[in-house]
Amino acid sequence: MNPFGGIVQKAFYLGLGLATVAGEKAGETLGEIRTQAGKLADELVERGEMTTEEARKFVDDLVRNSQKPISESTPNPNGKDAPRTISIDDEDDNSSQNVSDVDALKDQVQALQDELKRLQK
Repeated sequence: MNPFGGIVQKAFYLGLGLATVAGEKAGETLGEIRTQAGKLADELVERGEMTTEEARKFVDDLVRNSQKPISESTPNPNGKDAPRTISIDDEDDNSSQNVSDVDALKDQVQALQDELKRLQK
């Protein structure tokens, strides 16, 4: 008997078992979401903040959104699976203005400190 055949068979059954457990967990989670959404919708209907039809639509939308994969709920604006690129612009054109602003602020701080010392005496 081939020793690798037993390993492959065990790996297959392990994968099948994991898939079954994951499916059951997903079904339980979906049921919990539906129950909680229904309770929330009933509470909103009782308060008069939502009509029955709006509550039904609300629950259906929540369940539908919970069934979507994460990648579908946050679409990439480029429409591609590639990562987004981020560009960092250099602020060289404003650097001389920023330096003069900083110098002016330092002068103001020094003047205020001198004024404070003068008033404390």
